[in-house]
Amino acid sequence: MMKNKAYKIIFAALSLMTMASCTDSFLDKEPDERTVIDDVDKVIELFTSAYPDANYGWVCELSSDNVMDLNSNHLPASSQAKQETTHYNLTSSGRQDDEMFRFEAVKSSTSSDTPANVWTSFYDAINTVNEGLQALDEIATRENRDSKHLAARAEGLLIRAYCHFVLVNIFSQAYKNDELSKNDIGVPYVTEPIVTVDDNYNRSNVTDTYNKIRNDLEEGLKYVSNINYKKPKWHFSTDAAHAFAARFYLYTRQWSKVVEHANAVLGTNNEALLARMFDYTPLDDCTYLSDYANVWQNPDIYSNIMLIDTYSTIGRKARYRYAQGSLVARAIYYHNHPMWSRWAVNPAIIVSGLGGNGYGGYYPAWIAEQFQYTDKVAGIGYAHTIRREFTYAELLLERAEAKIMQNDLPGALEDLTTYTSSLQRFSPSAKQTYAANNGMIPLAESHINGWFARKTEANYNCFDDWNFVTNMSPDYVIPATAVPYMNCLNYLRRYETNFTGLRFFDLKRWGMEYTHEYGLHNEKYTLTWNDVRRAIEVPQDAIASGLEPSRPIITNTQSSETALPPSHFFGDNDNNEQNDKEE
Repeated sequence: MMKNKAYKIIFAALSLMTMASCTDSFLDKEPDERTVIDDVDKVIELFTSAYPDANYGWVCELSSDNVMDLNSNHLPASSQAKQETTHYNLTSSGRQDDEMFRFEAVKSSTSSDTPANVWTSFYDAINTVNEGLQALDEIATRENRDSKHLAARAEGLLIRAYCHFVLVNIFSQAYKNDELSKNDIGVPYVTEPIVTVDDNYNRSNVTDTYNKIRNDLEEGLKYVSNINYKKPKWHFSTDAAHAFAARFYLYTRQWSKVVEHANAVLGTNNEALLARMFDYTPLDDCTYLSDYANVWQNPDIYSNIMLIDTYSTIGRKARYRYAQGSLVARAIYYHNHPMWSRWAVNPAIIVSGLGGNGYGGYYPAWIAEQFQYTDKVAGIGYAHTIRREFTYAELLLERAEAKIMQNDLPGALEDLTTYTSSLQRFSPSAKQTYAANNGMIPLAESHINGWFARKTEANYNCFDDWNFVTNMSPDYVIPATAVPYMNCLNYLRRYETNFTGLRFFDLKRWGMEYTHEYGLHNEKYTLTWNDVRRAIEVPQDAIASGLEPSRPIITNTQSSETALPPSHFFGDNDNNEQNDKEE
């Protein structure tokens, strides 16, 4: 049970992860062979197990506007097809998906790809980090802190900051500003190893949580180094640390710091940068979805800054009732555009496809499974989904957003143009085909001030103004001259972050309102900018144990329901679902 895992994690947390080395080179990371943590090398080994093994992508996608209910009455994905509504009678991958899609607290499951699984995994990772950091402090009393020691400590601090950053963005309201966010409940910021299940963990507020994240992040940045890493792409390398810093400062709207840390990775020469962006050429030789995944998730390519191996079946879940079809698919990629006729044929046809049910659920190959067999005859094993947690492309769009907000529109245009040019890095023959069929041309300022200037029926991600962001903070103002650029940015970010979960974070931090239509009668579930349901509810057993819920108003109305048995605040979830047949 989870409360027991809290005690044994420093000895056995990697017992499942290390089995991956026998099946796929991408999963072949350094083994964790320590027994007693009494020197720096063993702490370094410990931190190989300190990255969370849960994938928050499905929880966030299902809570965003990237997924729809195929059982509701809806139009076809293609605007060229006959515009008649249809609906299906599909099952969801589990009742927990119904609950999440309706913005309800998940009470039915603690398996993988659920809020409870994310909560538990990330606090497990934090506990492992805290064990290592405590050991480093004890070692420092006997030895001098050399570069290896400082680099190890930096990695631990960065992992701890990152884990709390993801947790607060899922289970709390989005950061507004330091004053307003004092009114929003945060997440427990845990800095000591779990000693007793009776420890009282205070959720404090979002401002406090962000300040503690900043402290760990900035302390980690001082000493971050690659000297301890045999395979840096699986760790908080120097590049990954700067990419994380850029994302953190983007969410706190410290624009100059976003540019500073993005430049530390991307440089300032966009022509040279383009040569390091993702290249679609290797996809010419791909046949199966796993082939495409191997290309996208390759740790040896520049464009992947940091990868995280998770136990997840997100690709399978995207093929059930809740999927990307109809107007959702149009909004993300299936539409006409001034630079090419459709995303669906350039380049989304390479990275997306019909769901397994054949009803029009699209999903990108960058989330495809790496399946690890434990018994090939029986067809069972563990489903791994490798997250491309930080990439050149997403970081470039973060820098573009910061430049927009600094009123550096020429600089933003250069970054947006570089990004869209990277989407056209095909082999010569493929590029000739796409250009002939779809008229591919580079993004130009005329596109931004034309097609992206205002909301129309064709451009689903555009707004006439962005005044809604002032709900988040009175000093968060996007002037009229920047609106077309923000529309373009929103459009490109929605595609680039598809199925990573970051779309949910964008919706929250921008204060966008959106609606889910559920069932045959299209019941509407709408999230306004300040809806308490924008914070995903923490696991039910944590609430039953005394932890303050994320949604006090909703939870109070449910107080008559039977409480779950008391357990540790951080959940009670042994992730067994991964021992599953490959589909």
